[in-house]
Amino acid sequence: MDKVNGILLDTSRTESFLPPADVDALAPRVAAAAADLAARRGEGSDFLGWLDLPANLAAADFAALELAAAQARRDSEACVVVGIGGSYLGARAVLDALGHGRGAPEVIFAGTSLCASALRQVTRRLERRDFRLVVISKSGTTLEPALSFRVLRRLLEERYGTAAAAARVTAITDARRGALRELADRAGWESWPIPNDVGGRFSVLTPVGLLPLAMAGIDIRALVAGAADMRRACLTDDLRANPAHLYAASRFGLYGKGYQTEILATFHTGLATFGEWWKQLYGESEGKDGKGIFPASTVYTTDLHSLGQYLQDGRRSLLETFLVVREDAPEVVVPADPGGVEGLDGLDDLVGRRLDSINVKAYEGTRTAHVQGGVPCLALELDRLTPEAVGGLLYLFEKGVAIGGRLLGVNPFDQPGVEAYKREMFRLLGRG
Repeated sequence: MDKVNGILLDTSRTESFLPPADVDALAPRVAAAAADLAARRGEGSDFLGWLDLPANLAAADFAALELAAAQARRDSEACVVVGIGGSYLGARAVLDALGHGRGAPEVIFAGTSLCASALRQVTRRLERRDFRLVVISKSGTTLEPALSFRVLRRLLEERYGTAAAAARVTAITDARRGALRELADRAGWESWPIPNDVGGRFSVLTPVGLLPLAMAGIDIRALVAGAADMRRACLTDDLRANPAHLYAASRFGLYGKGYQTEILATFHTGLATFGEWWKQLYGESEGKDGKGIFPASTVYTTDLHSLGQYLQDGRRSLLETFLVVREDAPEVVVPADPGGVEGLDGLDDLVGRRLDSINVKAYEGTRTAHVQGGVPCLALELDRLTPEAVGGLLYLFEKGVAIGGRLLGVNPFDQPGVEAYKREMFRLLGRG
C-alpha cells in the first residue's frame, strides 16, 4: 500500500491471527458496501454528505470562514466553543494535535458536561480577557451546551452590554429550524448552517469544526486538502490499496474471531483527544443491536505503566491499532548529564539521540511484545503530524466506520441508544 500524505496502514502484525486470505475474502462485501454508499443506498443514506465533502468545499467557503476567523483574532483573546459530542470533539482533536497558530485567540471548550466545577474554571479563564462565544447545536436544546451557553451569554452581556455582546456570538446550527436558529435570528447573531446530510460525529469538516479551527489559526485549507487526498485513495475497489477499506475489513475479520475490544494506542500526547473523537465515531456508529467492537484508547508510553500489564497478559479479546508519528520534534535530543556526574542514570549511551526516535523504538518494542502476548496489532504510521496528515486520518476513519457498519449489518449513521439516558434524566428532573 502506498502512503497517503505520509500515512501508512500496516496490517502485517495481524496475519498470525487473521490469515491474509480471510481478509481478501471480504473484498466483495467491502466493495458492495462502498458501492451502496456511493449510490446513496441503504439505511442512513440521507446522512452521507460527509462522503464527498472534502472535494465539494469551494474557495469561497474557505474565504468566508477565514474572514470570520480574522474578526475573532482582532477582537478576542479567547473564543469559547460551546457544544458536546460531535459539536466539539472533532475540532478539539485537530486543535490538540496541531496546536494554536501564532497570534490566534485561545480556543476553550465548554458545554461538554454538567460539571459545575468545569464551567467555573472556564469563567475564571475569561477574567480580564476579551472573548467571544461560538455555540454549536443542531437543535439548541441539548441540555449540557444549552445550560453552559446561558451562563456564558450572561457573562458576555454583563461584560459588553446586550448590543455589543450580540456581535460576539456565533451560532452554528440548523439552517431553518430549531431553538438555536430562532435565537440567532432574533438576536441577530452571526450564524453558519450545519448541513442536513451530515451527522454530528462526521461534521468536523463543516463549519462545526472548520470555523473554530480557523479561529485558532489552523490551516483549514491544508486540513481539507489532506482529507480530499485520502478520499481519492479510498475510491479504489482494490482492497489492499484502499486504507479505509482495508482497516474496516481487518477489524471486522478480527471481530469475527472474538476480538471485541479495540484499543487506539498513540505514542503522541497531542493525539490523546483524537482518541476521544475516534471513540465517539466508532462507538455511536457500530454499537447497536448487540453488535460492535468496543472502542477504547490509551496514550503510550504513559499507559504502559498503568494498563500495560493487562494489555500484555489480560483477557485475549483485545485488538490494538497504533497511531504513531515517526518524526515529531527532531530538535529535542538527549543531552549530556547537566550535573557533571556522568553515567549514574545509565543513559549515556543515548546522548545525542532524538527523543522522537527513541519514542518510535518504544512503539516498535511495544508492538512486538503485544503481538507475542496474543494481541493482533494494526498500525497507522505518520511520517509527521501535519494538517494534511490529520485531515487524511479524519477521512480514513470516517470511511472506515461507514464500511464497518455495513459489514456488521447496522446503520452507522444513527444513535438511538443515546436518547435512553436523556429520558431517565428528564424524568428525574420532572421534565419528562
